Amino acid sequence: MKQLLFILTAGILFFSCGQNNTKKELPSDSIFHLTSQWQDQRNQSYPLNTLRGKTLVVVMIYTSCKTACPILVADMKRIERQIRPAYFDKVSLVLVSIDPETDTPERLAEFAKTGGMDAPQWVFLRSNEAATQEFANVLSMKYKKISPVDFSHSNIISVFNPDGELILQEEGTGINAEKVAGKVNETVRSS
Repeated sequence: MKQLLFILTAGILFFSCGQNNTKKELPSDSIFHLTSQWQDQRNQSYPLNTLRGKTLVVVMIYTSCKTACPILVADMKRIERQIRPAYFDKVSLVLVSIDPETDTPERLAEFAKTGGMDAPQWVFLRSNEAATQEFANVLSMKYKKISPVDFSHSNIISVFNPDGELILQEEGTGINAEKVAGKVNETVRSS
């Protein structure tokens, strides 16, 4: 009887030690600590931490922009072309709207389709004004509505590791896509 009890106890300990049921704790500076809800172009709602585990390339835009945003979108496409295709399931190219009132999930879906950005690695997000401003603050991205249909905004592309830590930012339009994609490829390879 003692032998049976010993075997049962050893088996339970073996299985409980071999199972890692706890997720790795988030770093203190992770964007995944933000608890706001977001909607994507597929009209699915979720918190940002749903994207945890992927290397993120993030830019904030609005779909009716006629000046800087088309250049930022072109930069994101140039980055995508330089990411190893085998890594696409470990990368999300995230475009966050600064105009959530206009950029509905339907509008984001149409923008994605029209722009040739409807592959699974492309994620378009919108939330409420408070969550959008909070996210912009985390990125050190400034924006301001200057008319009913126009915004003044920073032009920043950010890269986050799978735990949501900022690892690279490039500012301006016409950024060094090779440098950004190289950081993405390196991060995926080492994750």
